[in-house]
Amino acid sequence: MARSQLIQVSEISADQVFDFNALVARRANRVPLQHLTGIAYFRHLALAVGPGVFVPRPETELLVEAAIAYLKTIPAPRNVVDLCSGSGAIALSIALEVPGTIVLAVELSEDAVKWLAHNVVDHAEQLEAVGSHIFIHHGNAGDRTLLADMVGQLDAVVTNPPYIPQDMIPRDPEARDHDPAMALFSGEDGLDVAREVALVGADLLHPGGFFGMEHADVQGESVPALLNSMLGIWQEVKDNQDYNQLPRFTTAVRTTKPSVGR
Repeated sequence: MARSQLIQVSEISADQVFDFNALVARRANRVPLQHLTGIAYFRHLALAVGPGVFVPRPETELLVEAAIAYLKTIPAPRNVVDLCSGSGAIALSIALEVPGTIVLAVELSEDAVKWLAHNVVDHAEQLEAVGSHIFIHHGNAGDRTLLADMVGQLDAVVTNPPYIPQDMIPRDPEARDHDPAMALFSGEDGLDVAREVALVGADLLHPGGFFGMEHADVQGESVPALLNSMLGIWQEVKDNQDYNQLPRFTTAVRTTKPSVGR
C-alpha cells in the first residue's frame, strides 16, 4: 500500500493489528526497517533488499551524483563498471539517470547477486525507455583478470567497497547484525579491497576516465594517499564530503600514462 493511501483506511483487522505489532517488535530489536518493508529508497529508486545484501545508504548518493555529472559531459554510449554492486543502487541510478549508458555490475556474493538481478529485472522497462543496459557479472571485483577484455575502454569506474577495519565493530545493530560481513570488512586497515579496485579501475579506464570510490569517514586522507601513491596513474585526486559534511568518497581522473604493471 502506498503511503498516500493510508489515510483512506478506516479500520484494520485483528490479523493486521497482530502483524503490525510483530513488525514493531522486530524493529524494536533493531531489525533494519528496510528488511521489514523489503524496500530501500536510494535517490529516485525503490530497491528490493533483505538478508544477504548490503542496505544502500544515503551517504552513497553524492558519489553517484559525481559520477553522473561526469558522464553527462560525454556522448552516448557511455560504458561504466560498478564494482561491489550489492543491490544495484549505483548501477541502476547511473543507468536510469544517464540515458544511453551501459553498466557492468560486478558482485561476488551469491546472495547479493540474487537481489541485484531482481532489481535489474524490476527496472527493465525503465532501462529500455532510456536506452540503457545493465549486465551482471558474478565475480571478484578485485580480480584484475576478470574484465581483462575491457582494459582501457571504460568511461567510469564507481565502487562502494567494504571498508571497515577487521577489528572495528559497527556500533549500530542494523549494520553489525544484519549487513553481510563481506560487504563491511576489508582487512586490518579497511583498505584491502580498496587497493584492489584502485588497480582494477586503473586498468579499465581510458585516459581521462572517471574513478569514484566510497570510504569510511576516517579514511578521508588514507584513500587519496592510496591513489596518489600509484605514481603516474591518477590525477585530480580529490576527497569529497557526504550530506553530513564528513569525508565520504574519493574521485580521480585516469592519466594518459600506461597502467601499473600487471
